[in-house]
Amino acid sequence: MREQERKSRPLAKRLRKTMTKAEVVMWVRLRELGALGYKFRKQHPIGSYVADFARIEAMLVVEVDGATHGTPEEIAHDERRDAFLQANGWTVFRTTNNEVYTDVASVIDAIVGPFRLGAPRRADPPPPLSRGRTLRAGIPSRYTAIPIMSSKLRR
Repeated sequence: MREQERKSRPLAKRLRKTMTKAEVVMWVRLRELGALGYKFRKQHPIGSYVADFARIEAMLVVEVDGATHGTPEEIAHDERRDAFLQANGWTVFRTTNNEVYTDVASVIDAIVGPFRLGAPRRADPPPPLSRGRTLRAGIPSRYTAIPIMSSKLRR
């Protein structure tokens, strides 16, 4: 499977830069779950496929499907993809762009539902304190980091 992922990584990188509006809306909401310890990855390669969003610890893939997923060819592709993911232990949760636009809170509730996400990831230990470093443990990146005074500066 690693060889297949090596081939899908460049596609995943390109998709991260060109997310659809619905994927951006969903990503913002999934990142909010990170504060609760539920880490998601966006455009994550799994075998020869790229999942829109994945929670590794829970083996959960979240797919946001647009209008193109209604053609017979795309439906067949999605079925093959889902079969591959499920055969490798992944659970696939699908939603539509329209559901994300009209009621993203319900979509998030369905994802967070009982036992779907697994245990929250435990917080990483804070980085070692050294001169010029900042303490960011537990602080979302949108907030300013707190400067740490070096022991040399406190004398």
